[in-house]
Amino acid sequence: MCGIIGYTGKNRAAPIVLQGLRKLEYRGYDSAGMASALNGALYFKKAAGKIDDIDKKYELGELPGNTAIAHTRWATHGGVTQENAHPHTDCKNSIAVVHNGIVDNYQELRSALIRKGHVFDSETDTEVIPHLIEEYLKEGNTFEQATRLASQKLEGSYAFIVISLDTPGRILAIRKDNPLVIGIGRHGTFAASDTLSLQECESVVFPDDGELAILRSDGVDFLDIEGEQIEKESSTLDMNNYQYDKGSYEYFMLKEIMEEPQAIRAATIQDEQIFTRLAMDILRARQVVITACGTSRYAALVGRYLFSDVAKKFCDVVMASEFEYFSKSIDGSTLVIAVSQSGETADVIEGIKRAKANGAQIVSIVNRYGSVLSRMSDDVLYLGCGPEVAVAATKSMVSQMAIFYLLAYAMRNEFKIAANNLRHLADELERTLKGNGKGIVRLAEAFKDIEDFYYVARGMNSPIASEAALKLKEISYIHAEGLPAGELKHGTLALIDDGTPVVVLCPNDNTFSDTISNGIEAKARGAYIIGVSDIEHELFDFWIKIPHVDGFLYPLISVAPLHLLAYYLALKRGTDPDKPRNLAKSVTVK
Repeated sequence: MCGIIGYTGKNRAAPIVLQGLRKLEYRGYDSAGMASALNGALYFKKAAGKIDDIDKKYELGELPGNTAIAHTRWATHGGVTQENAHPHTDCKNSIAVVHNGIVDNYQELRSALIRKGHVFDSETDTEVIPHLIEEYLKEGNTFEQATRLASQKLEGSYAFIVISLDTPGRILAIRKDNPLVIGIGRHGTFAASDTLSLQECESVVFPDDGELAILRSDGVDFLDIEGEQIEKESSTLDMNNYQYDKGSYEYFMLKEIMEEPQAIRAATIQDEQIFTRLAMDILRARQVVITACGTSRYAALVGRYLFSDVAKKFCDVVMASEFEYFSKSIDGSTLVIAVSQSGETADVIEGIKRAKANGAQIVSIVNRYGSVLSRMSDDVLYLGCGPEVAVAATKSMVSQMAIFYLLAYAMRNEFKIAANNLRHLADELERTLKGNGKGIVRLAEAFKDIEDFYYVARGMNSPIASEAALKLKEISYIHAEGLPAGELKHGTLALIDDGTPVVVLCPNDNTFSDTISNGIEAKARGAYIIGVSDIEHELFDFWIKIPHVDGFLYPLISVAPLHLLAYYLALKRGTDPDKPRNLAKSVTVK
């Protein structure tokens, strides 16, 4: 959601921080701002809108000084206004804070601070932080002590960065539950939401909850939750994992869809021994629970079918935002698989905390190296598909499904066979994407003004119907539903009339005949049937052809052309597929 970054060093800070801020745009935002310090004064620029527009108007990159902090805001408390944009300051404009997260008890803190004479300028929860620090400084605490004490008053999840005129050339950063990474470069030090913004760093450190990072131009010190100095292990930052650009593509989303075959290949480059060991753990576990949100949950649902059909191992999939209501049944005999592209999803992290407290074994499937979720887990399976910048997930989903496919076959001691199958599938998927492009563009043109879309499938293809509907909603703002085909007659059929597009996913597997029958029911009500299949059928008004593959691989190959359909419908309707309204890439609040 929000993105934060700070730099202090030997070079002028604003251009460096602005560059990092642009790297955080993918997280989603509605406003942005920056503060810098020089010669006993703080300089602020902030506004609602896009970074390019704000920079053009206020010249963010021209702020003076070698120390600066910046922020991209995604509104949670208070409207999208200049006043609510970060940074926020204390009464004397001597302390500036940028913050990612939610302060649950901000109203209580705000009321107490107002009674002490503090004046607030915004509606945000964040603004209590600089005022709390100011209050603790009045009591004679050092900047570091005041910041630690202020953080301990906050309930909820947060990561924030703070600068003060009283300690020039220094930045403090602290976290609880939300992501924070400290970067160390040749010419200075950084604090940021994630590594993508740390292009000038050679090594990184990931603070734990409650640890305070003290950044100077020549290094970083760390204090534990008690205020005692500690040593932290650093990691080399491999920028091959974090570089991204659109190349020749107009949008990241199209680039990432076209990278789905490559993402499948990357998923096969895994340590077979780790998969074999985890496969045995899964088979031995009394119960296996997978938790995820959004697109990752649909990948998890495909995983559930794979575990059941391939390995005869039943597992459950629990929506992460609902996990706490099932957590009493989680114990030491439970294995929990957490799926999150970013490794930062707040609902997933909260669920894993509960599962760990109950003694469960935690395995995470993530894309982001060094993420909060990966550091909480007993074992981590990395997707290795490279940065995914578009808000709507595409290539990460096929990677996640590939990981589940490998795990399922590892339970049968057939990891190598599965990896080989996936590599062949990647070749087929490349041909499928190239072969369907022009037809899908025509289809998008025909339905660009439609307001309702339906997707139906059976078995392990059902989650793909739901995923396709989600993509359409996310980026084209068309109402869409994805459901098991057998459920049409239990309510949704009442919404089908002349010209309603119904996408029928019916590959030539054990679901084909029944799914076709359900499609016939929809067509009898006037539906326009778009078939996704390796077999052409008279039912189809439009055929999206996919190759014949092993039945357990159909979800991985059928989802890509449906991602393309959502993308082209978004273009035809004039929306930005990379940055849909009201949505964020990394959902770091509950």
